[in-house]
Amino acid sequence: MYDRDVVISGTGVVSPLGDDPARLMRALAMGSRAFAPVDGFDFEAAGLDGRDAAAIRDFQPQTYLGDGNLRPLDRTARLTVSAAALALASSGWDDEGVRSDHELGLVLGTMFGSVHTIAAFDLRAQTAGPKYAKPLDFANSVINAAAGQAAIWHQLRGINSTVAGGPTAGLKAIGTAADTIGRGRAEVVLAGGAEELAFEAWVGFAACGWIAGSGAGSNTGVRSNNGTRDAGDGPQHGAPHPVPFAADRNGFLLGEGAALLVLESDETAAARDTMPLGRIRGHGSAFDPSRGHDPEASADALARAIRAALDGAEMNPAAIDLVSSSASGSVAGDRAEAEAIARVLGPEVPVIAIKAALGECLGAGGALQTLAFLAVAADGEAPGIAGLERVAEDIPLTNVSRSRRRLEVRHGLITSLGLDGNAEALVVSGGIS
Repeated sequence: MYDRDVVISGTGVVSPLGDDPARLMRALAMGSRAFAPVDGFDFEAAGLDGRDAAAIRDFQPQTYLGDGNLRPLDRTARLTVSAAALALASSGWDDEGVRSDHELGLVLGTMFGSVHTIAAFDLRAQTAGPKYAKPLDFANSVINAAAGQAAIWHQLRGINSTVAGGPTAGLKAIGTAADTIGRGRAEVVLAGGAEELAFEAWVGFAACGWIAGSGAGSNTGVRSNNGTRDAGDGPQHGAPHPVPFAADRNGFLLGEGAALLVLESDETAAARDTMPLGRIRGHGSAFDPSRGHDPEASADALARAIRAALDGAEMNPAAIDLVSSSASGSVAGDRAEAEAIARVLGPEVPVIAIKAALGECLGAGGALQTLAFLAVAADGEAPGIAGLERVAEDIPLTNVSRSRRRLEVRHGLITSLGLDGNAEALVVSGGIS
């Protein structure tokens, strides 16, 4: 239990299915999916054009940031700075005069940061020579570049931290920010995650057999089912789309996006006469030293994280009305996550999994899952898992949402199980609960 309540006063999102939380949730409720053959993002140059991914197409940061100098910002930074602009406006903190009396901070989660910029910087230095490396690229070749750029752009003078916890990074960032506020070390912090779509990440995941239909195989236990194609084969037009918890799941597809929550102390929000969108109740973290090699160890790690989050919130498992799961279509990963949820909360708890529509957005995933829960708590409509026809026999959950339905939700659990051993859980209450 925190020393003081931590509320969510605003949200900002830039995603493949929209840049407004309500629009995003309508798309999810209608069963929309963002996957399409990749066009751009240097996939053609790498010989990977035609691969499916959930890209933010026609992204125009000027829409959110005006005509300022965007040259120092690469794609990851532009996504982050744009989501921050939307979050500040949503929460009422977009006026610099209002912010001048407060030290707003930022905790950002990401798995790879500006991986494409880093690769381009290194490649140019190797092929053309070090003196031809671009200085602007160098500035973005550190993993905390996007958080720093966002703080500079929006004049955020408080804590500035980057959490690199693999796909759990965004959820871990929210928990870290909530801890900071709940223990009196900050008043207002933007928290969430960002990740760009990059062919470098696609190649790595495909080589491990994690991309749907890649079939490359790996020794992690989280691999494709079909095993019929090598990741180095030609383009796979119409590659199977990921379906979390499905009997025929065989991997995930990559997505991209940025999602930020504005967290602040209950006192600060009350002084501004702000009605909270939700409250952070508690969070937990754990690690699986086998890094997914042992699915049982993965389930144990997430179960420990869930129990820690519930203990921090001083809640019984029965209080959780909905789980927003990070299940992405991976074979062993989905099974381990389902086992952990069922073990702690029971198999009947309602579960949603939005990566069926948005793909594996890595560091942005946990924040997007949190936004989805807040929307369900606000309007009572939970999206189904797009494409799900039959839940696999190895999934011990009996209340997985296949299609949209009405639910009365007050308290939720957000879960995230990474590919590298990290496990994270967050307990959130909707509205003024």
